[in-house]
Amino acid sequence: MKKHLKILCGLSLALLTTSAQAQMASPAIQAHIDTAMKAAFFNWMGLFASQCGSQAPHLGNYATDPGREKWYAEPQKVFDNLYFLGTRYHTSWAVDTGAGIVIIDTLYSYAIEPEIIDGLKKLRLDPKQIKYVFITHAHGDHDQGAALLQKQYGAHVVMGAPDWDVVATRIAYPGGTPKRDLDAADGGKLTIGNTTFTQYLTPPHSPGDYGLLFEVKDHGRPVSVVYPSGTAMRFTKEFFPTFIASLDKMSAAAKSAKATVLLSNHTAFDNAWTLARLAAWRPKGTPNPFEIGQEAVQRYFTVMRECALAGQLWMDTPDGEKRQQEQQAKKP
Repeated sequence: MKKHLKILCGLSLALLTTSAQAQMASPAIQAHIDTAMKAAFFNWMGLFASQCGSQAPHLGNYATDPGREKWYAEPQKVFDNLYFLGTRYHTSWAVDTGAGIVIIDTLYSYAIEPEIIDGLKKLRLDPKQIKYVFITHAHGDHDQGAALLQKQYGAHVVMGAPDWDVVATRIAYPGGTPKRDLDAADGGKLTIGNTTFTQYLTPPHSPGDYGLLFEVKDHGRPVSVVYPSGTAMRFTKEFFPTFIASLDKMSAAAKSAKATVLLSNHTAFDNAWTLARLAAWRPKGTPNPFEIGQEAVQRYFTVMRECALAGQLWMDTPDGEKRQQEQQAKKP
């Protein structure tokens, strides 16, 4: 075990930098990495690798269709009223509220029909019952299906106001551009049928990024779910203070709600593709693999916060300064 931990520590030394030697010269940065790594066991190793490690897992961010064999995943019923409609890389979720279906995030445009529309039908749910669509941040891997669901089924689309502003500037966007509809509100509650969705604005992964809290049922028992969004970091100095504050806000909300389930919109972060199949096939009377407990949910936020603190410190190193200059040079 000690040897294994040493190997992991060695891998983590290259966090955020192209120079392991520079990283080793910063005990403060390494301390945050070590804390994040300890918090990652055993639920959040993919999250740690992507946010704190030099070798991030491939997230499958294919802007164009690489072929169904690479991304397609079967839909799964994971709780009484929660359904996995994602690909192998991204997640879309359906909540059956008893008064209509709510979709959370909508994948790339090439996956919307086979995964969400056909997926609902395979689960014996009617896509015509889609009433609301939550777009937790307006990036293509999560929002390209919104226009189709709005146009085809009359679904209301909820997005952060600053993201709606971004969406309005798009030209020839894959999947089309939804018409401006509902703005997410910080602490705002939207009740559909038997389910209340509470929104928390959490920029700056996107300017209108927000997370959700809601309940699902497991054999009739209520289970509290937190859905943070906008996980990936931007390596500029101005990014980190707001990002860390947003993490703290979502962590506190999850703690207050006693959330025991955390869902992401990238399967590399929460293993949703694997867990969805396990949840659907679990023997009667066994625990739901998504229900990991309040302590494990909070460790997600510890991993994210510690990796962000390491990144914030790294921005003051020569490598960090160089990275920021490179990003600024790319801006139009």
